[in-house]
Amino acid sequence: MFAVDPNLHWANPNGMDMPMENFLPYPPGYEDAQGPVPLVTHLHGAEVQSTSDGGPDAWFTYDGKHGMSYNTFSSTTPNAAVYHYPNSQPATTLWYHDHALGMTRINVMSGLAGFYMLRDTADTIAPLLPTGKYEVPLAIQDRTFNADGSFFFDSVGVNPDMHPYWAPEFFGNTIMVNGLVWPNMNVDQGQYRFRLLDGSNARFYSLSLSNGMPFTVIGTDGGYLRSAATLTKLTVAPGERYDILVDFSGLAPGTKVALLNSAKAPYPSGTAANGATTGRIMQFTVTGNAGFAAQTLPTILNPTLTASYPTLTVADAKRTLVLTEIMGMGGPLEILLNGQKWHAPVSETPVLGSTEDWIIVNPTMDTHPIHLHLTQFQLVSRQKIDTVKYYADWVALNGEPPFHHETPQELDIAKYLKGRPKMAGPQEMGWKDTVQMNPGEVTIIRVKFAPIDGSPSYPFDATSGPGYVWHCHILDHEDNEMMRPYIVVAPTVRDT
Repeated sequence: MFAVDPNLHWANPNGMDMPMENFLPYPPGYEDAQGPVPLVTHLHGAEVQSTSDGGPDAWFTYDGKHGMSYNTFSSTTPNAAVYHYPNSQPATTLWYHDHALGMTRINVMSGLAGFYMLRDTADTIAPLLPTGKYEVPLAIQDRTFNADGSFFFDSVGVNPDMHPYWAPEFFGNTIMVNGLVWPNMNVDQGQYRFRLLDGSNARFYSLSLSNGMPFTVIGTDGGYLRSAATLTKLTVAPGERYDILVDFSGLAPGTKVALLNSAKAPYPSGTAANGATTGRIMQFTVTGNAGFAAQTLPTILNPTLTASYPTLTVADAKRTLVLTEIMGMGGPLEILLNGQKWHAPVSETPVLGSTEDWIIVNPTMDTHPIHLHLTQFQLVSRQKIDTVKYYADWVALNGEPPFHHETPQELDIAKYLKGRPKMAGPQEMGWKDTVQMNPGEVTIIRVKFAPIDGSPSYPFDATSGPGYVWHCHILDHEDNEMMRPYIVVAPTVRDT
């Protein structure tokens, strides 16, 4: 549906040569790039074997072309992959979306994304929560429409002499919820459970209700929080999910309450949201009908999370990683994880069953939502850091990125830190698979490469298959090198 930039590292099902100059305008672009469409399904947040993870090189097309890690499990369906989802992790809100290399932003823009609700018959909290028509998933996405009602997507790059069509972020001027533009939802006088998903390419949302009414956050990416958190504003990044309760029981029939957005784009220091357009998400109109009566929730929603947060207290290993931008005349040429491109040799090889601290420094201007496949992790802290000095010393140690064949040396953060660390907010005190990493800060996450329900091992071999990835969930970033592979290894492999 949209311009495929053949100057990215992308799926490239026809094996076309990368054009070097005199780029064709779009439309029509390049015929060998526009079809067939490569795609692959990734179940975001799921504990699955990497053969079923839908990694970026596992793409395939309708006519039998496929990537390096494509897997065929049935002789009767030669042009299809069969994935196995154990569904053994705690109940939560997952979602699935396309993940084809260099194509994710436009395949998701084309509609290839949806909810995947994971439930548990042994869940003791669910019977206390709104169900049926009072439990509603809300997928928030920004779009721009052409005059004929079709979707618009950028087709002129910010550095058109290098990437003719790729732009570093897409920000639409219209907000969709579940495919509807600025919808109204009639709500009864009672409590609702909303499963929130930021399914946008790049836009963050700082959500609040127009009447200042508080709401209750009960869960995030990996399931229930330890304890419910009452907020009046919640910032959600692309890929993040939040499970919230909103009670309309005290409002008179006919009352209209808008769900508002105040996040800048790019976040956090870009253009302010337009109150008439991108600053409005949807509207609730209260009816005269009685709704779900709010139940008293236990103080502890998730007893597997201890009072001392983070629950994971010991790290077997630590990794210091740096987010970097390679700038061109018009803006970023590409954004990198630890100065390395997608095809550089694997440098992250955590041991199965181990716990690691990933210490990630962000010298860029944007908040990046960093997502790890396979695992759920816990946010340890964020802290200000002298990124100018740190990055200069890191470059002096390693040279200018990108690094194609070597892994950069780590630079300890201790002498560059400023102020005190800021612990996870109450809405983040749970299992996360996507976390906001702010500019000028170092963010520490504690990652356990094992099931989060306490089981001794996954119901599959996490060391088998092509491996997993970690990346920025701004889709335009991950499509242009802000993604890296990682492989989980058995303890005996690491020991040798």
